[in-house]
Order: sequence, then structure tokens, then C-alpha cells
Amino acid sequence: MEDRAVAWLAARRALLDPRGAQPDTVLFTRKALIETAFLAGLRARLDDAPLTDDYAAILEQVEEAAREPGYQEMIARDESALLLYAGTYAALRLCGRDAPEFQRIIRQAVEGGYAAAFERVPYRQLDLLHTLYLCGIEHDLPSMDDVLPFSLLCRRPNVLKLADRDVYAITHTVFYVTDFGLRDPVWPRGFRPGEGVELLEALLVLAEARANADLVGELLCCLYCLGVTDSHAADRAWAFLESVQEDNGRVNGPEGVLHPGIDAGDSGFRHWAEGYHTTIVAALAGLLERSPRRRTQPPPSPPAVDVPLRTPLRRAVMWLCDTSPEQDHRSGLAGVTAAAVGAAAIREPGLVRPSLEHYAAQLADADPAFWQEQGMEIAGEFAVALRQAGVPCPSLDGHLRRTADAVASFESIPADIAGGVDRLVSLGVLEQSAASAIPRQTTHHEKNLWPLHAAVSLCEARENYHLGQIAATLRTLVQEGWGHHRITRDAVSFLIAQQNTHGAFGYPAFDDRTARRQAQYSWTRSAVIALAAVATTGRRTLTVTDGVLAGGGGAPDTGAPWRSGPVDADSPGAAGVDGPHG
Repeated sequence: MEDRAVAWLAARRALLDPRGAQPDTVLFTRKALIETAFLAGLRARLDDAPLTDDYAAILEQVEEAAREPGYQEMIARDESALLLYAGTYAALRLCGRDAPEFQRIIRQAVEGGYAAAFERVPYRQLDLLHTLYLCGIEHDLPSMDDVLPFSLLCRRPNVLKLADRDVYAITHTVFYVTDFGLRDPVWPRGFRPGEGVELLEALLVLAEARANADLVGELLCCLYCLGVTDSHAADRAWAFLESVQEDNGRVNGPEGVLHPGIDAGDSGFRHWAEGYHTTIVAALAGLLERSPRRRTQPPPSPPAVDVPLRTPLRRAVMWLCDTSPEQDHRSGLAGVTAAAVGAAAIREPGLVRPSLEHYAAQLADADPAFWQEQGMEIAGEFAVALRQAGVPCPSLDGHLRRTADAVASFESIPADIAGGVDRLVSLGVLEQSAASAIPRQTTHHEKNLWPLHAAVSLCEARENYHLGQIAATLRTLVQEGWGHHRITRDAVSFLIAQQNTHGAFGYPAFDDRTARRQAQYSWTRSAVIALAAVATTGRRTLTVTDGVLAGGGGAPDTGAPWRSGPVDADSPGAAGVDGPHG
């Protein structure tokens, strides 16, 4: 990958020369020059072997453009653009092509009271510090380790909320503080490298889901910079990059790399401009992967995770119980059933007994069509809660017996009702032997897919505030074995943060009282079902004590697929959601 990428860049090295660029592409070309130059500098820094012909050709092109006074003196004329030029000098210096006058101009700008003084966001400040270090220029600025605690990387961001620009801030932070894998940073107190690795691996899932080869490559480079040598996420990222690299070595970049009006109709320029950066990143990934100087270390242990679930679940259960009497029987039953599921998850079934008794009495003589309308998920869960509470409901018992008789007559059990059949068995209305005797239809449509679509679905649902979709997708991820993945846990955190002081979930952002109540009722049912699934799964593998779900936060068995495909968050069978606001 590295050799082919560098060969493609070298063959188009003339496009790096700002002297031949059109007026509207000069700044773009200067940026490309520094980035390509820096790749050559890193090659010299990470590998003591002589430069290959392609690397050497790139270096010659860089030196030819950068030795001109018109290039070097741009720093003195525009100190705010120091980093646009200083990186080029750093690359030349790393390759043994020192240019004393170039360094003097850079030093003069640093000491001029602005270039190194104006306010920068943390990762840009780290960029400055790292560049000055490679340029050999002394300064009195704070160290990289002093700036690192203020970076996004070390602030434990929610991955569902990160835009591409945020991810680039994280990747570049890793590049600079580790000196591309040659330096051990001093991590802030309370921050463990395992947290950073877990974050990077979660972001890799999202980047691949969006087919963003540029971010996939940068995140893969970050794992190498942190010394990670045994990572399934890194293996997948590498395979993805190999799959998108063109035969000539080019790797296409994401949309928006080039302003629509900047190419002046030159298709050759556009083809180069849209791919040069991602091709550099692919080459860097190959360089880091094979570098004999890159430090390696055992994979850092994943951070411990404490997800407080008892309190939000309890408050939501109580709110549903208080609110359900306001609903019609259909919505009210769904709410009470969700409350019962939530109460069982926190092992407080007594919280919902009065509501169960009320609905069991109200529905004692319900028409069979009513139960048929509810579906087995709601009817079955309601039946489980009634059995546990010792509360009878004759009409429901009759419906379950009729359903069991119907199932017994099937020649095969469709995959989409298999869960309902298992529920009938667990309720004792269908014999296990009878159910086992009926062959089951299976579908492999979703089972071999990675969690890419689900991850994007969560991000899009958060952006559009579709809490029902978040809850439904979250529940599916938990069922598929991804309950402890960083993306899933961050979805849980986001969902919990949407609970108000009364226990309801969601902020409708409109004022009609009835509409607000209905939206929150639907959202809360969905949230309770999803969080109960998390708590119940956690009890099988972790420990629930004092309302805290605690345990390891590492990635799950990465062989476990996430269910992809559409998730109908508004259907009665999707996480208990049946309202228009789900």
C-alpha cells in the first residue's frame, strides 16, 4: 500500500509546486506541498534506510519549491500562516536538507509576538509545539503534556456527537503528542491510554460506516502511534483501505475536499486534489505499520465502566405507572408493560403491581382482537408480569392458548415470530417438545454484516432527535452482543441525559401540553425497554450493585454482528414503541 501510494504521489509531484498554480488554487497547493513534504520527512524519521526513488523525487520537488525566497518570505509577511510553511522546513531538516535562512525566518516569526502567541484550540497548539520541535526552534511556550489535558481526546467525548472536524482534532492530537509513535506522552491524571484506544476503535466503526477512507486511515495511524499491535479494529481498517486503494495507488478522499469552484474545469487537477491527502494517509499507515522505530506495547486494558441505570429506570417506571391511566387501553397497556419490563430489570417488580392489577381488571373480558392487535411482544411481556405478580387476566390467558394452538398447527415457524413462540413456551402454554418439533425458518440477510449501518443510524437519530429510533437500535445492538461497545454505551449515556426531573424521557421543544405528554409517553416507553435490555444483559456478564451497572468496558466479541437494515421505531414491535412520536 505504501509503495503504490507514494508512487502515485511522486508521479504527480509537479502539482505540488505553488509557482505553477492558478491564483485560486495557490493556497490549496501550498497545503498539499507541506503535507506531502511531511510524509517524506516522516519516512526519514521512522526508517533509517535510504529514501526510495519515489520518496526522493518528492523530496526534490519540495526542496525546489521551498528554497525560493518567495516561498520562505511568506512567513514574514503573514505570521498567522506560520504552520503552512514551517512544516515544509521541518520535513527538509528531517531529511538532512537544512536551510538556515528558512529557519531564521521561522524563528523570527516565533519571537515576533504573534505567530506563537495568538489563541489556538488545543490540537492546533499541539501542532505548533510539535512543528517547532521538529524545526529545532526553542521557545517558552507550555509543553505538549501541559496542553494535552485540554484536548478533546482527553475529555471523554460522546462518539455519537462528534463531527468529522472533531475526529480530525482527535487524530491530530494523537499524532503530535506521540510524535507519530516515537514518544510516550504524559497522560492527564485519571485518563488511561485504554480510553483513547477504545475511542479510536469506536470512531473507526463510524468512519468505515460512512466509507470515509481519510478518517479510517488517520484513525488507523493513531492506533499505530499508540503502540497498538493487536487490534481487530485495526485489522478491519487495514482491509478497508486495501479494498478502496485504486490499482495505481490512489485512494479517493471524502466529499467536500475541494471547493466546487476551485478546479477551473481541470479534471486532472480535481482527480489529484480529491485524492492526494487520503493517499498520503494510506502511505503513512503503511509506513507506521512497518516502521522499525515505532514503539510497540501490549494493548492497554480497557477502562472500567460505571453506567448508572437503576435510578433513571426506577424514575421512568414510576412516571409510566402514574401516566398510563391517562391513556386509552392500547397505549396504556404498552406503557404498563414497558414499566413492568423496567421494574423487573432493576428487580423491583412491586413498583408496577397496582398498575398491573388495574389493567388486568379492565381487560379481563377484552375482545380477542384487542390482544391480537398488541402483538406477542406486548401481550407476552404483560403476561409474564402478571404471572410474576400472581394477577389473573382470563381474556389474555385465552388469547395465549389460542395462539399456542395455532402455532402447533404450523408446518414451520417463520423467523420473525420465533421470539413470540419462545415466549409461549416460557409461559407454559406451549410445550417445548411441540415447539421443537416444528422446523424454524432462518434468515442470513443481516447476520453476516458488521454494525456499520446501526452505528450510522444512531448518529443520524441523535442529530434528528429521534429517541425512539435510538432506543430501538440500542436494544438491537444489545441483543446482538454489542452491549459493552463504546458506541452502544455512549448511546445509553445520551439516552439517559434526555430524562427530565419527573422521570419522563425527551424534550419535545414545543408547547402544546397534550402533544408534549404523548411524545414523552412514547419516548419513555421506548427508553425503558432499551435500558432494561442493557441492565438485563449486564447482569449476565457484570455485577449490579446499588443501582450501578459496573464492569469491563472493552469491545465485545468482534465476531458478533450487529443487525443492520431498517429499524421501524414507530411500530408496536420496535422497543415497545407504538406512537407517532417514537
